[in-house]
This record gives sequence, structure tokens and C-alpha cells, in this order.
Amino acid sequence: MQAQASQKDENALRINREITASQVRLVGESIPEQGIYPFTKALAMAEEQELDLVEISAKADPPVCKILDYQKYLYQQRKKAKEMKANAAKIVIKEIRFGPNTDEHDFQFKLKHAQEFLQEGSKVKASIFFRGRSIQFAEQGEKQLLRFAVELEEYGRPESMPTLEGKRMTMMLAPVKKK
Repeated sequence: MQAQASQKDENALRINREITASQVRLVGESIPEQGIYPFTKALAMAEEQELDLVEISAKADPPVCKILDYQKYLYQQRKKAKEMKANAAKIVIKEIRFGPNTDEHDFQFKLKHAQEFLQEGSKVKASIFFRGRSIQFAEQGEKQLLRFAVELEEYGRPESMPTLEGKRMTMMLAPVKKK
């Protein structure tokens, strides 16, 4: 618990009277002249503008501070983090299943669906499910998956070769990056 608390304090910015330095370097638009000021004068300037004195870089000598509205600053930081999270790439995996003796029409139908999935940016997990004695046709299933990958060559590239896990043979295809 103690280690967590000190780590949290290390990442948090110090404001107003929490700043321990005797001199600070003031930067920003809200001050008439940027430069090194005694801590008491910098704090007085912040209070005069009814804003907070925020320590931006504690490791610098002297520490760099800015006069700003701390609550507004925190709000903007949270908003920016939320935006970054929303823009992060979300990986979606779509699965296409068929048997080792799938008919040509069904194969083409599933191929068309896989093309659509890859074009929209999703990964495709192609799997062949062996039932009963059909496991004897494992090499036929592997040929079918390799053919599936070759047919989808311009839309996606295989991430892995077909692997047999129990009664299921699978292969992952990732979408090709658009230029």
C-alpha cells in the first residue's frame, strides 16, 4: 500500500503550497514575463489571477511551474485520455467454420463473407471442424484452409499456418494494410 501511495504522489502534479522549491521557473501565457521567480512571488501572482500555481516539471532546476486553472487542466487531461482510448484500434475476430467436405458453393459463400470481414478490418479465424471419423481427412482440411488463404491473398495474409487442435483445424488471417 505504501509503495502505491508514493507512486501515485510521484505522478500527480503539485499545486500551490505543495511545491517545496524556493525558486521556480514560470512559463505560460498568463504571466507578463517568463523567468525565474521566488516561490512566494509566483504564488502571489497566481492568487492575484485567482488561478493555481502548478508544478509542471519537478525534475528541472529550478522546477518549471505554470499559472492555470488546475481543475480545468485535469478535466482536459481526462478528456484527452478518453479520446485516445476511443481512437485506439479495436481488434475484432470473426470466425468462419466449415467441414472437410464442404461443397464448392458453400466454400465460395464463406469466402465472400471472409472478404467482407477482412475489408472492414476484422481478423478472420477460419476453422474446419472434424466430426466422428472425418478426422481421417485432416490433410484434405489443411488443403482447404490453404486454398482459402490463397483465395483471400489480396484481402488478408495468414498469421499462422493451419494447426490441428483436437477435432478442429484453425488458421488466422489478418487484413492487409491499405496504402
